[in-house]
This record gives sequence, structure tokens and C-alpha cells, in this order.
Amino acid sequence: MPDLELAARWLLLYLAPGLGNRRLSQLQQAYSDPAAMLEAALAQHVKLPAETLQWLKSPDHARIEAHLKWCQQPRHHMLVLGDNDYPQLLADINNAPIILFVVGNLEYLWRPQIALVGSRNPSHTGLSLTTEMTAQLATAGLVITSGLAEGIDAAAHTAALEHQQPTIAVLGTGVDRVYPAINKQLAQRIAAQGALVSEFALGAEARPGHFPARNRIISGLSIATLVIEAGLRSGSLITARLAAEQGRETLAVPGSVRNATSRGCHALIRDGAQLVENASQVLEEIAPQAGRMAAGLTNTMQTAENTKREQAIEQVTGSHNNDFITADFDEDYWQLWKALDGDSLTLDELVEVTDLTPEAISSMLLMLELRGHVALEAGGNWTRIHEVG
Repeated sequence: MPDLELAARWLLLYLAPGLGNRRLSQLQQAYSDPAAMLEAALAQHVKLPAETLQWLKSPDHARIEAHLKWCQQPRHHMLVLGDNDYPQLLADINNAPIILFVVGNLEYLWRPQIALVGSRNPSHTGLSLTTEMTAQLATAGLVITSGLAEGIDAAAHTAALEHQQPTIAVLGTGVDRVYPAINKQLAQRIAAQGALVSEFALGAEARPGHFPARNRIISGLSIATLVIEAGLRSGSLITARLAAEQGRETLAVPGSVRNATSRGCHALIRDGAQLVENASQVLEEIAPQAGRMAAGLTNTMQTAENTKREQAIEQVTGSHNNDFITADFDEDYWQLWKALDGDSLTLDELVEVTDLTPEAISSMLLMLELRGHVALEAGGNWTRIHEVG
């Protein structure tokens, strides 16, 4: 948001005590422009707490100025719901955050993301599986989104970074703080190679109520949420259930019945989450939804005026049209493409007729689905829907 005057008006409202995201959202829906929202509030056309009115009449200008200075620093961004740069998938959820503070590359907020969350005290097996699946999902083209917590979250972020892939951390504090402190260096790496995201004002400390709110952003940014190890009272279950409420795919990895950190995953599976054991199954499960969401983002792109936004959406759809760009695809892609020349085939059948692994095929099918070239039919068969241009 380069318009500092407009940003100052939004901050005047956003930092007001007692207002909150829901009330601010209602004001935005009714009046849209922050100047009109402020005028309506001061004229008491809307019912607001006394502390909110007091702030609006006599705000802390130094605090507002501190946020404006922060916004002017390189790779620092303040996004308002309705802005061109605000990620569309997040905008679609109920009670989407009115303001997001971001450190890093905004483009990654528009790329297809998978939320990968789990226990803060995982088993060795859980950590190993997280590292393995993250590497495969990230190199398949998915941005790994998580919450910077210890355990599974930190392992997922780290694995993405170590494979030179972007990752997004959604914080339960102000974006200028790190919780837990042990992950400070990890947060710095994420800011440099991905993005840190928070809806909380600068300086906001970790509070219990912040984390369920943060979880809706993790799931809201993502096309799917994958849980690897979680206890029955884990916050990861909140993220997964929010994902389901938001119409996104939920997936869980099963474990030993003797492992307490598997019970949350088993509960999710009983409640309808997809059981997955490896990255190729994850890619196969999310491909249809990823394709639908990519198509929706393409429609959004056609009316967008912001160049950065268009470039980011291209990362999801592959190009402005449905033509192959030959240089983008190696011999493995062409091998898979030729295998689909004729009858539709299942993943297992594609493995049999090519020299490719299930993980490689699943990854390529996801990318082809995003570009609108293949579709998953009933019964699990893959078929071409566009010829090479």
C-alpha cells in the first residue's frame, strides 16, 4: 500500500481498541472507504465501544507513525482486504483479516499453497516423514505454509528452505516478533526466502487467543491442510477443521494406535479427512481442487490491473493461455503426455507404462491439471483435455 495517507486512515481504524476484525469488516462492507468509515463511527451512526470512540477522537499518532515507517521499509507490505495484492483464496473465507502485514515476497501468497501442520512434540518418525513429504511437495510446486511452531511446523519450514523452495509462516504475534524465540533464525530465513504473515499489529505479543485466529489464515491461504501427528487437543486439529469449513481439502497421516500424537490424525480421518501415507497420495487428492481454484484465479487475473498480481497468478496457471511452452517440460513430461494418448489411465497404470515413479507422476499430473491439460475422472482415471499447442 504505497498511499501513506490511505494507509494512515486504515491504521487509525485498525489499531483502535475494542474494534476487532469482525466490527471492522462490517464497517468496510457498509462504507468501503476508510474516510467514510471513520466519519460514520465518529457520528455514531454505528454502535461502537466507548474505548473505540475515544481512540478515534484522540489516537496514538506515534503508534500509527511507527507502522507507516515500517511499511516503507524494503520487502515490508501492508495489505488491505480488497487490495489487488491481497491473496484471493484468503479473501474468500469467512472473517478474512482486514489487514495483513507481510515481510518477504508477496508473490508466494498467490501461489498454490499446502498447509502442513502437526505436533509441537513429534516423534522421530513424524519429523522424518515431515521432512520427506515437504521436500516432495515443495519441489512439485506447492508453497509450504505453516505456523512457525516448534516440532512439525518448524521441520516443514526448514525442509522447504533446504530444498531452495519458498515457505510461508503465519504468526500469532506481530510480524516484527518471533514466537517461540528459538525459531528466530528460522523466521529470518523465511523472510528472506518466502514470507512472514500476520494480522496482528506490530509489537503484538503471543496470546492464547491469537493462535486459533492465526490458524484460519494458515488454512485460508492454502488449497489443502495436511496434518502429520497431532494430539486430540492439538491446535493442528483446529486448523484442519477450519480448512474443512472453508471448503478446502483436509488430509491426515495415520500412525500407531499406541502413539498419542497420532490420535488427532485418527480423529480427523474418522471425521472425513483423507487418509494419506505419502506425498504422491497428497498430490493425487488435491489435484482436482487445485485445478478448480487455479481456474478461479485465472478469472480473477483477467480483471486485475496490478502487474505483480498477474505475474503471481501465472505461477499458478502456468501461462495466459492453454498452450504448452515446450521448454518448460522435460522428457519425463513428454513421456507421461504420450502415455495419456488414448485411453484414460489410473496412476498405477501410468507407473506401469512409463519409467517414472508414483511421486514424479503425481507431481507432473498436478502441474498439468493446474494448466488445464488433464483431468481426473470418476474412478481415478486421468485423461487429456487439451492437446499440445
